[in-house]
Amino acid sequence: MSNPGRVDNLDMGATVWMIASTALVFLMIPGLGYFYSGMVRSKNALSLVFLCMMALAVVTVQWVVWGYSLALSETSNNGFIGDLGHWLFLDVDYRPHPNAPTVPGVVFATYQCMFAALTPGLAIGGAAERIRVLPTIVYTFIWTTVVYDPIAYWVWAPGGWLTKLGVLDFAGGCAVEIASGFAALAFYAVLGKRRGFGEEKWQPHNHLNIILGFAFLFFGWFGFNAGGASLVSGRAGIAFMTTNIAGAVAGIVWVALAYWQQRRFSSFHFCSGAVAGMVCVTPAASLVSTWAAFPMGAAAGLFCFCAVEVSLRLGIDDCIDVFAVHGVGGVLGVMLTGVFANKHVIGLDGVVSKGGLINGHAYQLLIQLAAAAASAAWSFGVSYLVLRAMDCVPIFRFRVDAAAEDHGLDFTELGEAGYSFVRDLALAHAPASRPHSLSKPLITEAPTPPPGTAAAIEAIIIQHPHDTRPMLKGSPSSGTVAELPSPK
Repeated sequence: MSNPGRVDNLDMGATVWMIASTALVFLMIPGLGYFYSGMVRSKNALSLVFLCMMALAVVTVQWVVWGYSLALSETSNNGFIGDLGHWLFLDVDYRPHPNAPTVPGVVFATYQCMFAALTPGLAIGGAAERIRVLPTIVYTFIWTTVVYDPIAYWVWAPGGWLTKLGVLDFAGGCAVEIASGFAALAFYAVLGKRRGFGEEKWQPHNHLNIILGFAFLFFGWFGFNAGGASLVSGRAGIAFMTTNIAGAVAGIVWVALAYWQQRRFSSFHFCSGAVAGMVCVTPAASLVSTWAAFPMGAAAGLFCFCAVEVSLRLGIDDCIDVFAVHGVGGVLGVMLTGVFANKHVIGLDGVVSKGGLINGHAYQLLIQLAAAAASAAWSFGVSYLVLRAMDCVPIFRFRVDAAAEDHGLDFTELGEAGYSFVRDLALAHAPASRPHSLSKPLITEAPTPPPGTAAAIEAIIIQHPHDTRPMLKGSPSSGTVAELPSPK
């Protein structure tokens, strides 16, 4: 099979930069796991890190088998999906892909694999604390094939219908951000709310995990947004700086809004805001002037913060704000790319473009709207149908039972725990009919102290060591909820 790329155009600097960027995007995957793990309750922390790393493994296999060929085939004759010309990485070698004419095709394919592996991990956050591991692993393979690959082909492949329409989406506003955000919304539509949602006051259990995961995400995002841009023309530097500016501005705006609402600062709010800013600038990273990252970051901080508030008021249990940050932020970013895309910046690589609204090309906004709407509709609709179909098969039922949800997914799904005290408490309350492969618990169940006493309050604090406002009364599996007085 022939490849239109020219081997004599390969550039060592561009190749090294893309390999380094591949490693940077890889770091985003465990970073996402840690970011998510800190935002949920301690009994579910490990399961999210595990699922993010499993997504990397599953999608790597899928990508080599047929994912790369379906998503980025340069020989397909239709605008919807690629062919199988590159299945099992056939002819993926030193010959470059048209999207990256100066690097070997295998380097470009590996770089894109990291994008594909990160995306389902983002979506899984919409089902945090209530999802079974086995069906999620199978779903990840299917979802990447029927949701991510088609959208990626539309937007990035030479024959994609949105590519031919003239869409501007540099680093994944449609295929990564919108697709994951609306897939998370589909998870909520199928699985429903967590037990106790709206009755218990849940707090992120580990803010240090949130900051650590966020640091990996921020660091990796430089490779995510700038890895595919040219070093020589300066567009990689532009993408690097727009990512930094948008994240910083959105983080500041989100913190300011939260302070105005709550009269206190929060590291969690800063991290959420900065992620929203980087989500928004992703489709525009090397297509706009650096100054455009300021209004894009500010808009992301404002709109995504409001989206979180609206979700809470509507009773939507998006516990990690995947839809509010990635879905809303992705749509906003794709549309603002149509506003701020600069034909002079795009032209640094010799590419002819009419730019966006700032260049007088208002029609670009309609193209961007078509891309955002099609990506959102396809992701939500297909994700919902796949989830419903799989959920009808008992072995692929997604939601854990009530007892497992109360005990936590770390123990009931993995037989492990991120924290030893969670394992000990789960074992102490585990029914004899559901033995697990863990060692004998280090503690035994003690008599329940009288409600409201100092001993009862101390017991609750042990269950939630990072939460200054103890809220649960009774055993982890009792399902009873009551507010206890704060310790004096």
